[in-house]
Amino acid sequence: MSDLTPHANGAAARTDGDNRYKAIQDKLKTLGTAMELAGNELEQLLRGMRMNAQRSEGLAADIANAELDRKFVEMTNQVSLALGGAAVEVRKLHETAQEVSGLATAAQRRHAQLYEGLDAVRSGRKERTPKPGFFAR
Repeated sequence: MSDLTPHANGAAARTDGDNRYKAIQDKLKTLGTAMELAGNELEQLLRGMRMNAQRSEGLAADIANAELDRKFVEMTNQVSLALGGAAVEVRKLHETAQEVSGLATAAQRRHAQLYEGLDAVRSGRKERTPKPGFFAR
């Protein structure tokens, strides 16, 4: 049986108003890592579902060969079909988690390309820098 409880190591990124360079980098890294972990867990779940679907299919055949009531064969086949269908949806979710993980990593890299230099300049000053948008007024 699978463990469907959330893990503490998959902590979600804070969604506060902190838009400093390093805070955004940390949030993107946390998102990417969480999606990667979710993808790994979904992959394990997918394997288990496929294995259980195959076992269920084999059990239906064994029930049929034992000449039990036909309704038990049908119910076992339905379980096998349901597990197979759920496995297809878990595979889609797994692919989506992998895609989001890759996009978060790409966004983190692009954000670094655009703003890392500015952050280095701002962080290296002794004087305080005005908030973004201050000069746009």
